[in-house]
Amino acid sequence: MDDIKHLIGKELQDFETKFADSVKSHVPLLDRIMHYIVKRKGKQIRPMFVLLSAKLFSDHIQESTYRAAALVELLHTATLVHDDVVDDANERRGLFSINALWKNKIAVLVGDYLLSKGLLLSLNNNDFRTLQILSEAVKEMSEGELLQIEKTRKLNIKEDIYFEIIRRKTASLLASACAAGAWSSSNDEHTTEQMRLFGEKVGVAFQIKDDLFDYGSAKIGKPTGIDIREKKMTLPLIYTLEHSNTETRRKIINIVKNHNTDKDRVDEVIRLVKASGGIEYTRQKMFEYRDEALTILNRFPENAVRNGLESLVRFTTDRTF
Repeated sequence: MDDIKHLIGKELQDFETKFADSVKSHVPLLDRIMHYIVKRKGKQIRPMFVLLSAKLFSDHIQESTYRAAALVELLHTATLVHDDVVDDANERRGLFSINALWKNKIAVLVGDYLLSKGLLLSLNNNDFRTLQILSEAVKEMSEGELLQIEKTRKLNIKEDIYFEIIRRKTASLLASACAAGAWSSSNDEHTTEQMRLFGEKVGVAFQIKDDLFDYGSAKIGKPTGIDIREKKMTLPLIYTLEHSNTETRRKIINIVKNHNTDKDRVDEVIRLVKASGGIEYTRQKMFEYRDEALTILNRFPENAVRNGLESLVRFTTDRTF
């Protein structure tokens, strides 16, 4: 990550200032919550993709690019705040969630506020194409979440549905970050679509990596087996069910449906997934999507920024947290 931050270190600092300004309010309670949100920011992967995607086509980062990055972060943060309410989650990135500190009603309103600030940021600056790109992502994310909820009830998700869910739920936002960045500096539809597709491939690989963490032993800040406890059908489990005999398949489904809070039974499912080759298969799929993203990226001229984007792509699949 050091080489990436060397490329856009100043731009990231400028972005942080502009993002903090973009969420300011005249309501003291809201300002305190916004200050808390800004201070607990994550790895800032999505703003990095916006900035690098813009810099791939222009040496100079324009204000429209910073606004695009802020819009991505505003919408992403809004969805996380709402997700924590839906999931009744008390923690986010190792810190208390907004709903844990200020209760659900305020958290929902905070999410709404962030969404409205994003809309106004774009509309007030006539960034209509950027807003269109990001609005499409929010629609896709909502559809992906609902599709996952619908399918989780029956535990009948097949591989193609799994990829459809994560393409919509996770990859769409990263795709829009790359597309918005590219549009802000190129104003070219073909280039924007290429970068959108690039971001989508990276986003799928990113989510697969997250799903693999659930079956790992590395200390990543959360225990293993969370997806199983929440009855989420991810690729390692889907592969195992499709390649197991009837008896094993019934055992796994019974545990996921009826014993998903029993740590020993959940550990048994994890062992069965590992024994089936589900982890190796999932890693192979992750690298396929990563390589497809890099193939798209390599269509553009080689320079330091393209190399930085490649490093960021590889970080998404090689990371340990």
